[in-house]
Amino acid sequence: MTQQTPDLETTVRVTKTIAAARDVVFKAWTDPEMLKKWMGPDPSFTTPIAEVDLRVGGSYRLGMLPPGESAPHIVGGVFREVLPPERLVYTWKWEIPGGSDSEQPSESQEMLVTVEFRDVNGATELVLTHENHPDQHSRDEHGKGWDGCLAQLAALWE
Repeated sequence: MTQQTPDLETTVRVTKTIAAARDVVFKAWTDPEMLKKWMGPDPSFTTPIAEVDLRVGGSYRLGMLPPGESAPHIVGGVFREVLPPERLVYTWKWEIPGGSDSEQPSESQEMLVTVEFRDVNGATELVLTHENHPDQHSRDEHGKGWDGCLAQLAALWE
């Protein structure tokens, strides 16, 4: 199988060491109640929606609520690969409130997220790759968001 190199102009790659065993970090990434504790770009966000059907072909849905807003920003997708506690691959697509001719939400471009959980002397090196951004602005904004999310994840064990 040929492995493709991600396009750097449309790919975010973040590496973070978490002071917890990789099975624990994997659970924090996949358990709805744990996701609610850290999934947001900074501590002022809450995560009122966290739904996970953890299996290949299963879906997830996350809603991150910014301070002062009444509706969460919702993202969802489908798991393409689930290898506990080593690796997750899933699609990533934002739900966008419906336009004037539709009551149903529309969706953004589908992206792909790969998360690798590597054991490093009892800690976890987490390597996240988020690819297929429509442009550099999207890449940069998601990069900032992931930096904040991973800082909150790491703070669970600090």
